[in-house]
Order: sequence, then structure tokens, then C-alpha cells
Amino acid sequence: MQALPPLTIGAHTFTWGVRTYVMGILNATPDSFSGDGLISGEAWIEQALTQARRFLATGADILDIGGESTRPGSQPVTAEEEMNRVLPVIRAIAAEFPEAVISIDTYKAEVAEAALQAGARIVNDVWSLRADPELASVAAKHHAPVILMHNRSNPASVEMRENLGNAYIGAEYENLIEDVKRELMESVAIARRAGIPDERIILDPGIGFGKKVEHNLELIRRLDEIRALGFPVLLGPSRKSFIGYTLDLPPDRRLEGTAAAVAVGITRGADIVRVHDVEAIVRVAQMTDAIVRR
Repeated sequence: MQALPPLTIGAHTFTWGVRTYVMGILNATPDSFSGDGLISGEAWIEQALTQARRFLATGADILDIGGESTRPGSQPVTAEEEMNRVLPVIRAIAAEFPEAVISIDTYKAEVAEAALQAGARIVNDVWSLRADPELASVAAKHHAPVILMHNRSNPASVEMRENLGNAYIGAEYENLIEDVKRELMESVAIARRAGIPDERIILDPGIGFGKKVEHNLELIRRLDEIRALGFPVLLGPSRKSFIGYTLDLPPDRRLEGTAAAVAVGITRGADIVRVHDVEAIVRVAQMTDAIVRR
């Protein structure tokens, strides 16, 4: 596997290829596809803080905070509403855990700017710097690493099945891996033009975003070809519909499927895995690392 320069964020150094890092998902939304949205009552900020404590105690390396659901068919929210959701959570976590590595899951420059000022350290953009032309410069100004996710989402190609959730059925590729690689590198070029150095760029193949079930399975199987582009790779299969459709299970029963996807992804070079079930997946990652990285 290609050796990559380490990434330092505050007191933390991410040394790629030595072990797998785990990103825990905190959805500051009322409508997460996985049913774990935190905005469901008056005490949601405390609920988020409790979840962050649990994630950090059980081995999470990064906390990923998002205020807009990205499930297929979800409705967008305004930047103001998104900030109202995420900023109190970021501030609360940063106050209690000043060294925690927090990433803001947003494609809006205004939200990223406020989140980075509030204590976030990474920008995780599901539209790979293509949705808001100002986002790359915001990240560059703050020297924030960026996660660039491949995305061909199209609401017109969404299918909804009871208990299984939404999935993309109409996504077409001439050559899946080559198309994903080319489009990711186009976003890398955007980042470079804004002044973001290569060592602060992470790629995400976008499992579940504008892909059919078979596309997601192939991407995981061939993740090493994305890693060969020369950047760390984040894999985000957690509880997604391709697992549900494969196993015929709803989101709250997809832990084993997630664990299998994570384990195979690690053997193919995943550097970070983004998951809901942190404690279980930390163990999966540690065991898989012991087999394939030593």
C-alpha cells in the first residue's frame, strides 16, 4: 500500500496505513435515515454530548457532526437552520473535550466557517466542493483538512421500500471505478486551486450516494483502486440501504452487515471508517488491523 504523509490536527497525528481510524456519526437532525437523529426533544444538546462522551470513551478518533440529512429523497435545510442545529453541539463538545477532533458534515461555506470558528477541525463535504464555490477557500483559510465525497445523487432515481429505506436505482456509469476516480480528482483540483495541500485531502467514494446496490458492493471490493490515487480514503457504509437490500433488514438491524463492509474495506485500504455503532466497529477495526496491518 502506498505510504502517505501523516496528517496532524492539533495534538493528534493520523499516520495512514498503521491502523484504521474510526469516525463516529452525530446527527443533529430530526430525520436521519438510520433513526439516530438527535433533535427529538428539549434535551437534544445534552443527548449529543452524552453520545460524544460515549463515542470518545469507546475509541472514536473523530466526531462527525451534521445538521442536514443526506438520505436519498431528503429535503434541504437553510444555512441558518443547519447552524442552529450544529453549532450548539460543536461548542458543547469542544468545551468539554478541547482536543477532540470534530468534523463538520456540510456542503455550505457559511456553515463551515461558523463551525470551524466554534471548534470543528475538518470539513466533510458530501458534494466534494462542487455545491458551494466558496467552501474550498473557507477550508484553506482555516487550514482545515477536507473530506471529498463522490456524489451522483439524483432524487429522480430514488426508490423507497418499506423497512429498507431509500436507495438509488437509476444511477448509471460508463465505468464505475474510472468514473468515480476521475470525478474525485476533479474535486482534488478544486481543492488544490484554493490552496489546500494534498496532505490535507481525504477521499470518500460515496457509498450510497447515487449508486445502485451492486455499485456499492463493487466500490468496497475495489477500494484499493481509490486508495491508489495517493490520498487517504474514508469509507462510510454504516447502516446504509445497500446492506438493507442485500440482507433484507431495516436500518436498526444492519450492524453485522456494516461490520462486514468495514472489515473488507480495511483489507482494501480504508484509512477511516465512518459509523454509527462506534464501540462495535472499533473492535472490528482493531481485529482486522491485527490481521492485515501487522
